[in-house]
Amino acid sequence: MLIVCVIVVTTGPLRADNLDPSNSWAFTQPSDYFFNDAMLDLRGLNERAAGQSGFVRLSPDGDFVRGDGKPIRFWACGTTEYTAKRLELARHARFLAKLGVNMVRIHAEIGSDAAAPELTDVNQNEIDGIQQAVAAFERVGIYVTISPYWANDRPAKRWGIEGYDDRTSLYGLLFFNPTLQKGYKAWVRKLYADANPYTGIPLARDPGVAIIQIQNEDGMFFWTMDAMKPPQKILLGRKFAAWLNRKYGSLDNASDAWNNIQEPGDRFQTGDVAILSIWQWTQPQHGGMARRVADQLHFFADTQRDFYADMVRFYRDELGCRQLINASNWITADPGRLNDVERFTNTVADVMAVNRYYTGPHVGANVGWQVDAGDYFGNHPAVLNPWDLTTNLKQVVGHPMIVTETSWVSPMDYQNEGPFLIAAYESLTGVAGCYWFTATTERYETDPRLTFLTIHGQNPLRKWTCSTPGLMGNFPAAALVYRMGYLKQGEPVIIENRPLSDLWNRRAPLISEEMGFDPNRMSKRAGETQSPQDAKPLAFLVGPVKVNYGADPGKNKVVDLSPYIDLQNKTIISDTGQIRLDYNLGLCTIDAPAAQGVTGFLKNAGPIHLATVDIASSNEQASVLVVSMDGQPLSESRRILIQVGTPCRLAQWDQEPADFTDSDQRSYHGFQIVKIGHPPWMIQNADVTLTIRNRHLTKLTPLDMAGYASWDLPMRHTVDGVELRFPSDAMYAVLQ
Repeated sequence: MLIVCVIVVTTGPLRADNLDPSNSWAFTQPSDYFFNDAMLDLRGLNERAAGQSGFVRLSPDGDFVRGDGKPIRFWACGTTEYTAKRLELARHARFLAKLGVNMVRIHAEIGSDAAAPELTDVNQNEIDGIQQAVAAFERVGIYVTISPYWANDRPAKRWGIEGYDDRTSLYGLLFFNPTLQKGYKAWVRKLYADANPYTGIPLARDPGVAIIQIQNEDGMFFWTMDAMKPPQKILLGRKFAAWLNRKYGSLDNASDAWNNIQEPGDRFQTGDVAILSIWQWTQPQHGGMARRVADQLHFFADTQRDFYADMVRFYRDELGCRQLINASNWITADPGRLNDVERFTNTVADVMAVNRYYTGPHVGANVGWQVDAGDYFGNHPAVLNPWDLTTNLKQVVGHPMIVTETSWVSPMDYQNEGPFLIAAYESLTGVAGCYWFTATTERYETDPRLTFLTIHGQNPLRKWTCSTPGLMGNFPAAALVYRMGYLKQGEPVIIENRPLSDLWNRRAPLISEEMGFDPNRMSKRAGETQSPQDAKPLAFLVGPVKVNYGADPGKNKVVDLSPYIDLQNKTIISDTGQIRLDYNLGLCTIDAPAAQGVTGFLKNAGPIHLATVDIASSNEQASVLVVSMDGQPLSESRRILIQVGTPCRLAQWDQEPADFTDSDQRSYHGFQIVKIGHPPWMIQNADVTLTIRNRHLTKLTPLDMAGYASWDLPMRHTVDGVELRFPSDAMYAVLQ
């Protein structure tokens, strides 16, 4: 008898209404010539030129420091503007610096294009774009991370990859296929060793390039390995046979260790060993099969780790690169059983990384790349689902952890919570940088529609952009909080020491992360997990969680979490005492001397009382940050930034409540998109009143979206400070 289990997932509160001129204001791209009289311009946080003091490096504790040894924190984003014309690129760089960005990631594809006759040829247009971008960003104090290769959609047949025709994905092959490795080394040699015509020096010697990624989103522990074509599986199986011969002395001895378990494709007499499906690693195993699975996992780990070690040597010794190196940023098929194996293979490089998005359910024909009218989606606010935050990461001791792609993915309503929460929790946990994915235009994306397409009579919405008022507009105050170190980093609440044998045998770790999300290669969505029944999955929200590989588990550290996590009342307090999350009400507050604020469902929460600031709002949902601009406590500061983020949509966007089911038969309460709408963005009016206990403040000045003064507004002076009503049609104001 077949039993179908339907999981009903609550995706968060319904938004009260659609935005229209009666309850919102129209966003327009502000003129900006980057004059010195802007009241909000964070360019001064950056160095005069990126790398002026030398290459970014690591402290003894594994944190980022500048060339002169001073600590540095990166507020980061990706960008597709690296191939823009030079003047546009220069304006783009200056715009990002103004918002607080000091690191960008260029995700390019420098391998030979369709017209190139040889595997070792390069895409010179991509390389030229990277070179000019490094020069442009360097001039405004923005460092660069370079990602030069992704295995997706490659011209495999022309490259001579046996078993592959035309353009296809080559996942997993770079780790062991000598032909592809030859091509890769030729491409990156051209990128890093040739002189950059825009600076006069090779990128290998340019300290404005902070981090080199070896490759993007590929690994030997994900489902894509099962899609390898037979000739490549045979090649990998023969390498496995050689590994087994070294371990056991012969394949017969290996077979004896496996209790003579045979798989289709095993031909030990000819040196062929079948490669098991990734699925076998995700299942409990016993006896001989358990030993065979462990051996294949150990072999895959050695293969991937050896490749990365060879590439680090190649970059360092042959190309002369002095930058920090990241091996990869990918996930695994089973976080509990396999994530630590993936991370262990990455430790031969300097920097750990993942790509991880915060998202709600989205059902439609083209959900991997766009938002169409007729699509279904659900809100999944992080303040109600904190176990899914993208900063909930187990960090390897001695290596900084970065998130090289993240976003609060469209079409969710509450994107403004993203920068607030990222700034709060990467400050707490020591996650060393989250790169918003991705800047898609010079400044703001005033029309995010794909106007060259018509679906159901409407233009679809671009899905993967952070160049919107809802996300990028909320950068400045969040960047200040994070980069100025206004929130304390916590003490580790878990330090796990894992013997390598535990990794090969897939033993459960003390704590594991949620699955990441890639809509093009995964059906499982981050956020599927229901509310945890114990505190351990929420430990990431209390303080840093660390891991050591090849270490003594007798030295594990697990802090008692009960003083910080109240499962009954659904509250979490950081071990610094500065962050409080109520995932019942949907509210997160930060309360530090120089930065205070709240994000979440403010209307239902009532007045928020913090050390120096009181906040009251009738907005259903909003993010409010009050941040010192002069480094002084808010009670003494002579210059304070107030930033208020509210939901925003295109004009005439329309959505209706709807129940829907995804392809895995999970059911949701959410919405159906009726109309995509059209420009301009409509930003919900702010209804926020603040009391700030600071007697030095005399003037309140709202700013336009470019950070220039509009007009002074009145405020009421109290016994110990001021009370003010934030302007309804602004995102920023400065108190002096």
